[in-house]
Amino acid sequence: MKAGSAIPFWIVALLAALCLAVLAWTTFGFVVPFKHETGQAVLDTYFAGYDEAAVFHMQKLLDENETATRLLRAMYFGPELIFPALLTALLFLAFVKLGPAGAWFGRSEHPLAAKVAYLLPFLYGIADYGENIASLIAFGDSGSANLAAELLPWMTRLKFASLAICFILIARLSILRWLSPGRD
Repeated sequence: MKAGSAIPFWIVALLAALCLAVLAWTTFGFVVPFKHETGQAVLDTYFAGYDEAAVFHMQKLLDENETATRLLRAMYFGPELIFPALLTALLFLAFVKLGPAGAWFGRSEHPLAAKVAYLLPFLYGIADYGENIASLIAFGDSGSANLAAELLPWMTRLKFASLAICFILIARLSILRWLSPGRD
């Protein structure tokens, strides 16, 4: 029996569909209206990252625009509460489905290396929730707003880096599985 054979494909497909639905909710319910209201994108959408100056600029923008502040808070207390958990589960199940713990990349791996790879989706989830919490603090009236504003760009970088590594590993595992002679 292969590592992920007990996980039905429909569960992975359902999680992927739920991720897309929540992503559409975030995009069309909050990101697009925020951009329409302010003329600026939500910082969470900056894939290349941003610096502290962008965070301070966003703080100033939100101080001047109550509607934008309400949109951002609603996004963090709505779809952004759900999406990181769904995507973490999807990434983890994809890893379990595609790679047996001891034989990643077509050769025997040290068991610890394979287990560390299985932790990558959770690193993404923790970083995404950390980014959301830092955003709420940085764009609020907390005394810790400056510290959160300094942490926010780093949390975003960690989130996107771990997500990129997960996608690269999943693509590689998919290709190896597809090319293997005894594939499912």
